[in-house]
Amino acid sequence: MDIVAFQETINAYYATHKRAFPWRDVSNPYYVLVSEIMLQQTQTYRVEPKFEQFIAQFPTINDLASAPLVTVLFAWQGLGYNRRAKFLHKAAQEIVAIHNGHVPAEVPHLQALSGLGYATASSVAAFAYNVPTVFIETNIRAVFLHFFFNGQDNIHDKQLMPLVTSALEGQDPRQWYYALMDYGVMLKKTHPNPSRKSKHHVKQSRFEGSDRQIRGAIIRVLTSVSYSLPYDTLVAMVCEDVGRSTSDKKLATIVRKLADEGLLSVDGNDHVQIYDRSVYGK
Repeated sequence: MDIVAFQETINAYYATHKRAFPWRDVSNPYYVLVSEIMLQQTQTYRVEPKFEQFIAQFPTINDLASAPLVTVLFAWQGLGYNRRAKFLHKAAQEIVAIHNGHVPAEVPHLQALSGLGYATASSVAAFAYNVPTVFIETNIRAVFLHFFFNGQDNIHDKQLMPLVTSALEGQDPRQWYYALMDYGVMLKKTHPNPSRKSKHHVKQSRFEGSDRQIRGAIIRVLTSVSYSLPYDTLVAMVCEDVGRSTSDKKLATIVRKLADEGLLSVDGNDHVQIYDRSVYGK
């Protein structure tokens, strides 16, 4: 299939199957930034209600930047991957401090913010400011693999990028990427997942009993019950939360990793707490 025919196919589908979300076609770049961080590794059906609740609680980037981290983490519950909440919070503070509260439009400036890699920075620029950036995410990848690499495996994103660049020519960047994503979602529902042809495809590991489950439980316990708990109490409450016991060694390792990431701190009396400069003055 040539690029023009490909564009026509995607645009024709989008004309009748466009999905509506509260972060689409908005004039507020802050909304786009929040949604793009939320959508990393999380399905839209889970993000949509949390996005609306989050924006209601933090309606502006200044509101988010000035909120305690513990409050942000509590609002984030249900989305998982709590590091993203910390990154979003820190990015908001950086935008207020460096960019006078205005989400930058330039990819290098966006990429310099906490938690934003090239793809996320590029997607924020495209969706917030209609900048013709070139990037790949899971649904976009699926579409190009399906149309241009049928019957092939182990395809690297470097092989896709020239096609993504060519296909963007003559298109409205924001609407074109919306269309690609919507088509990709349809493909995954109606075809064997095309993303499995990608060299970058990683099968999601089992959640039950995983480090991800324990990490989420630790943050959930600390934000919903108390921001600071004795270590032994935290262990007991986490085990109750996940409905199973976990080894002291495993939990200690996870607490240490969360502390290394700046989400937790442990004081000299073995109290574990959400690490927040505004609360603890550290």
